Amino acid sequence: MSASPIKLVEFPKIANAGRSIRHVFIRDLVLACSIGIHQHEKAANQRVRINLDLAVDESGQQINDDIKNVICYEQLAKGAEDIVRHGHVNLVETLAENIATMCLTDMRVRSARVRVEKLDILEGAESVGIEIERFNSEV
Repeated sequence: MSASPIKLVEFPKIANAGRSIRHVFIRDLVLACSIGIHQHEKAANQRVRINLDLAVDESGQQINDDIKNVICYEQLAKGAEDIVRHGHVNLVETLAENIATMCLTDMRVRSARVRVEKLDILEGAESVGIEIERFNSEV
């Protein structure tokens, strides 16, 4: 009998000093969300897990230990929470698109990778969901 293989998780390598790109991320933000196409999903909130990976243009700007000079992950999390609280959404794809759009409103964000997972849907599966990547058309 052989041992089970170890599951390694590799996060994307987005940061790039040569291109002046900083990687800003939020991992495993779990929120209660009204989401789903089935009637029982519309009757009660369910847990979703959100992961964000942003490529942020540093443009040689000095941080100077000032929050105004960086992308604030607290504001990103609040933005995702506001979107979730806005009302029912049928599809995880729609939720992911809305969150990506919110992330890209800051022109310093070159790209946003958004993963949305429903945590309590399939018995035997940890999660189901979608991951998208969108680029800032203004850059």
